[in-house]
Amino acid sequence: MSSADIPSLARPGLVIAIDGTSGSGKSSTSRGVAERLGLRYLDTGAMFRAMTWWLLCEGVDVRDVAAVAALVGRPAIESGTDPLAPTITVDGVDVSVAIRGEDVTAAVSPVSAVPEVRARLLDLQRDVIGAGDIVVEGRDIGSVVWPQADVKVYLSADPDARAQRRTAEQGGTDVASTQQSLLERDRIDSGRATAPLTMAEGAVHVDSTHQSLAEVIDRIVALAGAPAPGAREGT
Repeated sequence: MSSADIPSLARPGLVIAIDGTSGSGKSSTSRGVAERLGLRYLDTGAMFRAMTWWLLCEGVDVRDVAAVAALVGRPAIESGTDPLAPTITVDGVDVSVAIRGEDVTAAVSPVSAVPEVRARLLDLQRDVIGAGDIVVEGRDIGSVVWPQADVKVYLSADPDARAQRRTAEQGGTDVASTQQSLLERDRIDSGRATAPLTMAEGAVHVDSTHQSLAEVIDRIVALAGAPAPGAREGT
């Protein structure tokens, strides 16, 4: 079954923007909300990772801003929007697994800070979002990419909870190192000159530290005005 087989519970054209820090549960939450409501799903972070992966494959020094800026128009990056099976391709090659590697993770922050990269991917993101009926996750969706989103959420969690989750996702054991990496990513994302990580005007702050994934999904579904699972009309 694909998301196209799930009847939509949301009003037509709905756009839900979910921003927040690394490790706060954005991906699982966004996919869960999209699946629940029968909406499409877009992971904008995967697009930045895809660009980073391509640059590394081309042997580009990702800290050379001019070199990165000169090449941003070359790769063809396409995002699938099925929350049950999201995909991302670069020049027709599926890179869904490759972009999660340590080399890409270590390089994505400097690439994401290059204005030309953000401008190129912004155009791609807006092309996908424009049709509506979508949940979009990232760090600047509600503030820059689609500030007119119907529902804007800023998802966070305390650093220890985020590190525990990310370490478990990666099958590792070094929580302290993971936490240090996440905090460094926060510093870079929040301090960059172009589209820094911030809570958008009108966004609802959801702290997932002490909430289960199901609880967070329920909260956002409620913000979208959809009925809770099992709810009957008139109850």
